[in-house]
Amino acid sequence: MSKVALVTGGTRGIGKAICAALKAAGYNVAANYGGNDDAANACADELGIKCFKWNVGDFDACQAGIAEVEAVLGPIDVLVNNAGIARDATLHKMTAERWREVINVDLDSVFNMCRGVIEGMRARSFGRIVNISSINGQKGQMGQTNYSAAKAGVIGFTKALAQETARKGITVNAIAPGYIDTDMMAGVPENILTAIVGSIPVGRLGNADEIAHCVAFLADEKAAFVTGAVLTVNGGQYIANG
Repeated sequence: MSKVALVTGGTRGIGKAICAALKAAGYNVAANYGGNDDAANACADELGIKCFKWNVGDFDACQAGIAEVEAVLGPIDVLVNNAGIARDATLHKMTAERWREVINVDLDSVFNMCRGVIEGMRARSFGRIVNISSINGQKGQMGQTNYSAAKAGVIGFTKALAQETARKGITVNAIAPGYIDTDMMAGVPENILTAIVGSIPVGRLGNADEIAHCVAFLADEKAAFVTGAVLTVNGGQYIANG
């Protein structure tokens, strides 16, 4: 019987690529999404996967969503926390609403989702959790105190949970992508995009499939000795110790 993988924010961009890679690896994949029904329907049709709608920043909605996925597909073996948003502003112009919205969706969601699957994984003595952080959670970024704080928090959460679950056969790892060619980057002004690419030693943006392949590796049963790791995937733009 195929293992079940759930990917939050899984119907577009990096999340969609992750869903495709996990399905190709033999998983029964569910994608969560928050609001774009058209993109979700297109993703479901294209990849042949199930899509489920709920707000990952809402604890109760996450518990209900996880229960729905498990009722349809079975127990969740692999959780990929990919959902995230950006609401950029320098701190002296940032509203409390912008701060809370990003922390809620990008960091609180990781707790919400992991809390909903962790007991089942412990009972079955197997689980793979992959949390998508960011280069800006490692180095910080001007205008992104909210986003950088959230993504740095994801790394700390990952390292702590990895220690709690290792003896239960559950690995918990993070991936910190650099700048990836997705819809989010499409709105960046040309002069800024040129500067970003110029700061990347490999000379280009990453692509979503490159992140997806890393997720598939960490989700594999053969990656059982890799836990608490931060896989930096940024073309050499920022070289971190973890």
